[in-house]
Amino acid sequence: MFSVHIMQLMKRVQVIADGYVQRVGYRDFVQKETFCRDITGYVKNLDDGKVEIIAEGSEEELQAFVSRINITKYPINVTECNVSWQESKEEFKKFEIKRGDREEETFERLDYAGKMLYEILEFSKETLDVSKETRDISRETLEVSKETLDNSRVSLRLQNNMLDKQDQMIEIGKETKDEIAELRTSTGKYLDEEFKEIRKELVSIKDALARAGIKV
Repeated sequence: MFSVHIMQLMKRVQVIADGYVQRVGYRDFVQKETFCRDITGYVKNLDDGKVEIIAEGSEEELQAFVSRINITKYPINVTECNVSWQESKEEFKKFEIKRGDREEETFERLDYAGKMLYEILEFSKETLDVSKETRDISRETLEVSKETLDNSRVSLRLQNNMLDKQDQMIEIGKETKDEIAELRTSTGKYLDEEFKEIRKELVSIKDALARAGIKV
C-alpha cells in the first residue's frame, strides 16, 4: 500500500502597505506575524513612506499572513494594501527586517518608543482611575456591610428580647398551671369534707325521724 504526500505549491507575494506604517513599529509587527510559520522574505521601508513586504511560503499560509498584516491598531494604520502574487524563487532562508541607515533607524525607534510611552501613560492613567473607582466601590461596600452588621445586631437583640419574653410567658404559664392544680386539689379536699358532713347530718336526721315513728 503506497502513501502519497501532496506538496503544497510555494508562492511569493509582494505587499505594498500605505498609511501610518513607518516609525510606528509596523515592520516589527510584520516580522512577528511570521514567527514559527513557514514564511521567508523581508520587510523594509520605502522612500515614499510606504512599506514593502516580500514573503514566500504556501499560498494558504501567505493569504492568512496578508490578512493579519492589513491592520488598524494604534499606532499602526494601514490605509491601503496592494498585493501581487508571483511564483516562488526560493531565495530566502528566513524572514528579516531590512533596515536603513543608522540615523534613520534611531529616529524611527525613538518615535515608536515615544508613542509606546504615551500608550503606557494613558493605560496607567486608566488603570489608576479604575483603581480609584474600585476603591470607592470597596468603601461603599464596606459601609453597607457595616450597616448590615449593625442591623443584624439590632435584629439579634430583638430576637433575644422576644426569647426572654417567651421564657417569661412559659414560666408564668407553668406557675399558673401549678396554681390551678393546687386549687383543684384544695377544692376537692374541701368538697369531700363537706360531703362527709352533709352525709353525717342526713344520717342523724334519718335516725331522728325513725325514732319519731316517721319512715323515710
